[in-house]
Amino acid sequence: MDEEMKALNDNDTWSLVPLPKPVGYTQCYGIDYDETFSPMAKLTSILKPSYGQVFIDALQITQYYLRTQREGIQKIKERICAEFKPKDLGLLKYFLGIEVLQSKHEIVQSQRKYALDLIEETWMMGCKPIDTPMDANTKLCGGTGEDLDIGKYKRLVRRLIYLCVTTPNISYAVSVVSQYMHKPQLSHWQALERILRYLKGASGRGLLYKNHGHFNIEGFLDAGWAGSLDDRKSTSGFYTMVGGNLVTWKSRKQSVVAWSSAEPEYRAMAELLWVRSLLT
Repeated sequence: MDEEMKALNDNDTWSLVPLPKPVGYTQCYGIDYDETFSPMAKLTSILKPSYGQVFIDALQITQYYLRTQREGIQKIKERICAEFKPKDLGLLKYFLGIEVLQSKHEIVQSQRKYALDLIEETWMMGCKPIDTPMDANTKLCGGTGEDLDIGKYKRLVRRLIYLCVTTPNISYAVSVVSQYMHKPQLSHWQALERILRYLKGASGRGLLYKNHGHFNIEGFLDAGWAGSLDDRKSTSGFYTMVGGNLVTWKSRKQSVVAWSSAEPEYRAMAELLWVRSLLT
């Protein structure tokens, strides 16, 4: 722990300031009291802006690495070490609940242990697996029945949201159940249980990255029409592939009632342009 603290201080990760009075505490018992991560963190924001130029340089060196392999990796390490004081832990195997398997020709990412731990904690280990995370004919809506344990419901939904990192095919189902965290009903909990039953049989699945012989950028989009029974708003989803590998995906409910599919199409196009500019 002392070594970790020294490394954080050497890299100017934070600045120590006097403790404010009175001290506020926003975590709630039964929901996120024991969690140590920031709920506001976003995967695309892991690389902080202050590191930007260094990683741009590293990416430029990566082009050199693609031609010279081992020498290029060493150049990247030297460039990063010149600015920071990192630790070389070798090939990535496990990071924040994400398991990474690497071979010479491909990389596989999954959250198998994370998913199995979640299923065990919710007493669903003995359930019968199911093939889909949500019934295509299911239409959830707000109800007037007896409310469930909000804290338990929120905690489970939040953990499922993080599971979408390597299991994009549950993104739509999770986006639907997350709309009822303020007042969950029995039907919403049953939808959650179906997602867990799906994960029981799909916990070992993940994302495969390999060389498909091209570097094309492709995007795919679909949108429902007035799918919400509460407000008649549509839900759209899209994903982006680079070189035949999945890199971004999203499922979201539209903020207004849509007259056509033009809005999600523009959103998907903006994502494609962002990926292209990033690669450029």
